[in-house]
Amino acid sequence: MSLRLEQFSPKQRQALLWWSGTDYDAVICDGAIRSGKTFAAGLGFVLWAMSRFDAQQFGICGKTRGAVLRNLIPGMIRGLQSIGFACDLKSSQGLMTVRFRGKENRFWLFGGRDEAAASYIQGITLAGVLLDEVVLMPKSFVEQAIARCSVEGSRLWFTCNPAGTAHWFYREWICRAQERNALYLHFTMEDNPGLDQRICERYRRLYSGVFYRRFVLGEWVAAEGRVYDFYDVDAMAVKAPSGTMERYVISVDYGTRNPASFGLWGLREEVWYRLREYYWDARKEGQQKTDQEYADDLRELAGGLNIDCVVVDPSAASFIELLRREGWSVKKAKNDVLSGIRLTARLLREGKLVLCEGCVDCLREIQVYTWEDRSGKEQVRKECDHAMDEMRYFAATVVGERKEEFVAVAAVR
Repeated sequence: MSLRLEQFSPKQRQALLWWSGTDYDAVICDGAIRSGKTFAAGLGFVLWAMSRFDAQQFGICGKTRGAVLRNLIPGMIRGLQSIGFACDLKSSQGLMTVRFRGKENRFWLFGGRDEAAASYIQGITLAGVLLDEVVLMPKSFVEQAIARCSVEGSRLWFTCNPAGTAHWFYREWICRAQERNALYLHFTMEDNPGLDQRICERYRRLYSGVFYRRFVLGEWVAAEGRVYDFYDVDAMAVKAPSGTMERYVISVDYGTRNPASFGLWGLREEVWYRLREYYWDARKEGQQKTDQEYADDLRELAGGLNIDCVVVDPSAASFIELLRREGWSVKKAKNDVLSGIRLTARLLREGKLVLCEGCVDCLREIQVYTWEDRSGKEQVRKECDHAMDEMRYFAATVVGERKEEFVAVAAVR
């Protein structure tokens, strides 16, 4: 395979070559999913580095190092090798060495998952940094990465899908791009010439509401209204299937004063059904329950079925320990709220998660589960959210995010 410049869209060519003949200090590539921005910016970042520097260090950052290795590096290496670059990747060290026409530069891979991640990049001197999906990183990590770029001629590269208009990156970089001497490039799915129209239509079907506007239209928009605004209880809730399921899992949102919600899930033909539930509201009932009482209730919900695992709210340490002592296989739930909601919404729309009619509290909550914007921080309203948290735990931990297709680019074979 070899890549030719004319096979990239005009917007992709800008992301590839903006640094040639301009005085911008940074480039910001945002917009819709699958729009070709990540591939073009990643390839352009290395082309710029190899054109302008030798024997220097650069940073490539994502939410985690694993995300960088999975989503960015493979396509980058294929593209570079197709035009004659030599790439040596040492995944365990988080290092990619690139050689071309006698020049050699090192590209260190970093993860910016949380505030503590800033310490990982501290102290290194960089000639440039690429921050992929920058809106998923804390401000402290991004600022530390930028501060590392002290080599003369260094530049900054940012890519992201839009988030809310209260996000710090939107306020401080998108809105102030000119002030920061940054080139702002906004992408749509039409800017990726290698993306089949059937894939575009599939994404248009999968998302709704705020996620449709962000990921399909590429808009920076505040979340408002119902979280699962597409969900129609009358049309989408079904009777629980009869007979034995292929697998069973129980998900748990633990509460003492707040409600506790357990869901029994069964798998049949690649569809997970929420078969039945347990819901205890201590305030409403006038009685709090102990860990042991909840464990007994969970066993009753299981009803003698062979439960693969119990997915539990990670903050419920004592309850997790009790369940393990009683012989349950327990998984601490993944608890990234926004990505979990996005995944859950997609699975509900696809019919991969199905709520059964007997789950009355879950069906009640899904109709009133709403967004709020509090002190500039986007989040869901902490009311009527216990079955919603428990459903999200299940989706993120058991079903998991399916591997997205890597962005397609036109190429000559």
